[in-house]
Amino acid sequence: MSGSKLILRGIRKLLRARGMTYRELALNLGVSEPTVKRDLSRGNFSLGRLDRICEILGVGVDELIQNSFESTNLLTELSDVQEIGLISEPRLLLTTYLVLSDWKFNEILAAFRFGENELVSLLLTLDGMGLVDYRPPDRIRKRTARNFSWRKDGPVHRFFIERILPEFFAANFDTTAAGFHFMGGALSDSSMRYMAAELSRLAREFDALSRQDATLPLEDRNGCSAVLALRNWEFSEFTKLRR
Repeated sequence: MSGSKLILRGIRKLLRARGMTYRELALNLGVSEPTVKRDLSRGNFSLGRLDRICEILGVGVDELIQNSFESTNLLTELSDVQEIGLISEPRLLLTTYLVLSDWKFNEILAAFRFGENELVSLLLTLDGMGLVDYRPPDRIRKRTARNFSWRKDGPVHRFFIERILPEFFAANFDTTAAGFHFMGGALSDSSMRYMAAELSRLAREFDALSRQDATLPLEDRNGCSAVLALRNWEFSEFTKLRR
């Protein structure tokens, strides 16, 4: 198989593994979706376009070729033991968050009190866990699937509920780029299913925008968090007053 065909196959495999659509790639490239489909079908795009695709996917051309031969086994979750290891070591948990948010090696060093050897050690630990493919000194590639998630009711989930959410909701949501809506009502089962589907759609859009903006310089991006939740629920103090 020719080198160009290996590269094209590597791009398509990596797109599928990461759950990135042609449309999302087109948005990142600033071209139309039909253009991307034609390019990945015929391979008649410029070296500049290839460099840009590699930048978006966070890989080099050599990795695209290697990926075309390998089966793509991306991580969808960690074990309980691994999650416990993350929350018991704040610097490892922070490094995990930063890497999954597409921070680069030098950006982490510049923003946080890490020594270079310490950061290398943390990244090697994440490499051993399968979260990243780390090639010293500074090549970091995420090995998480698009549907990667923390274990339901697992250590990180409990840490999130007990430690992070109280601090998150204690802050003000008073800037123009922030939003907070707490609503209560009575909905039918079908309406609940519709709302749940809309929340899933919004979560996918958040993820797509995050991947798109990951190619921007760090100074043009702001760390942000969103909590999307819906369930049958009644405040316990209200329940006490029921007959």
